[in-house]
Amino acid sequence: MRFQSVTTVLMAALAGPVSGQQRSRELQYRVDALTDRSQVIAHRATAAPPQGWNADDPADSLYRAARSALNRRSYTQAAYLFSQIYSRHPKSAYTGDAYYWEAYARYLNGSADNLDRARELLTKQRQSFPDAKTQDDAQDLIARINTRLARGGDARATAEVVAMAEAAADAAAPEHARAPRAARPPRRASAGHGRNECSDDDDDDKMAALNALLQMDEDRALPILKKVMARRDEASICLRRKAVFLISQHSGADAESMLLSAVRQDPDGEVRQQAVFWLGQSGGEHATAALDSILRSSTDPEVQEKAIFALSQQGSTKAMQSLRDFAMKKSAPSELRQNAIFWIGQSKGSENVGWLKSIYQTVDDEELKDKIIFSVSQGGGREAKQWLVDVAGNQGEEIEIRKKALFWLGQSGGSSLPELFGLYDRFTDREMRDQLIFVYSQRHEKAAVDKLVSIAKTEKDRELRKKALFWLSQSKDPRIVEVLEEILSKP
Repeated sequence: MRFQSVTTVLMAALAGPVSGQQRSRELQYRVDALTDRSQVIAHRATAAPPQGWNADDPADSLYRAARSALNRRSYTQAAYLFSQIYSRHPKSAYTGDAYYWEAYARYLNGSADNLDRARELLTKQRQSFPDAKTQDDAQDLIARINTRLARGGDARATAEVVAMAEAAADAAAPEHARAPRAARPPRRASAGHGRNECSDDDDDDKMAALNALLQMDEDRALPILKKVMARRDEASICLRRKAVFLISQHSGADAESMLLSAVRQDPDGEVRQQAVFWLGQSGGEHATAALDSILRSSTDPEVQEKAIFALSQQGSTKAMQSLRDFAMKKSAPSELRQNAIFWIGQSKGSENVGWLKSIYQTVDDEELKDKIIFSVSQGGGREAKQWLVDVAGNQGEEIEIRKKALFWLGQSGGSSLPELFGLYDRFTDREMRDQLIFVYSQRHEKAAVDKLVSIAKTEKDRELRKKALFWLSQSKDPRIVEVLEEILSKP
């Protein structure tokens, strides 16, 4: 499946003028979805040991030397020094974690012998020091060690990876197999959600095993992932949320079918929303059809919102038509129709501008009209700008709509200045002229400042002259002081 970089998504999200809360919400969703989900398969082991914490401990100097060697990437020396801690000072406060850090150094060294020894060290730590601070990281590390050994043909490691992956698909582990709740780190809220909170490290050993199996044997991994997604016990919620990402990294109809099934059947709202997002990244015709079906039939507004966004990322004619059809659906919630119009406007092209203009007169909802005006302004081009001029000049429109057309016309680039200047003489009502003065003040061209100076000098309406003077006073144009002095010196 197609995986966009965070940079690409940010650039796409930031293209064009900022549109307020909707753009911010969608941008945050994109970034959260990409960064949080990508961390599912990231190595979460601490990059470096913490600084020494007990100067009176007999192993403190050894620990500090070992830590320094690891930070210098002297992995062989670091492994030796960490081994000396538990060999020479078995009762030290550093001993339990020394097993982990030696294993970590050997893992980074990477040879088969080092990996074998690292696995033995982690097994020893689990048996003798179950309360070590690094025990949670150790579970993740041993899964990654087994993954690397399995790829090298190690039968024992392969069996352990498969067993761990299959265990993730089974019912919730018994209480005696899980760390006591008090020993678990506090869970953080999932992005945008305060319910059923999940920590980044929840089920990471299982996820590492599932990912390893996916890399080694996709055909064997997908049925196991399917079993994970079929679980409905409370303990599996966080696991299912993470499993959605792994499914999305597999191309093909089976993965699309699993994502679609998650959208339609999973009881957890975040699972459904994540499935919609990753379904939208696949780019295939089946995905487009599935997203269209979700948009039309779902009764979950949040899922529909994500389906709208996902369709907007497809870039196909069918996906765009699905958005257009939904935007015209009068029975749909206004906010969702606005979202569809917003994303249509983000897809550049005269065809979209033409369609938006054509539906404008058929819409009665002022907020929908507002969104159409903004979306047309995003299309750019002479045709779009002239249409905004026409809306602003149409006295049959609500005054707020006309003012918004002026605002977005003012945001659309230098070539719109002649139209903007001509409108001041064309409009006779104070409210529209007031809006134009504000629009001029938002431009940085010399001509815009000149227009404000002209208004300040020649406008007969005292209140409008005061507005022009106010905005001139906010300008950084070096000529303004002289202009203001000239105006003030007049009798």
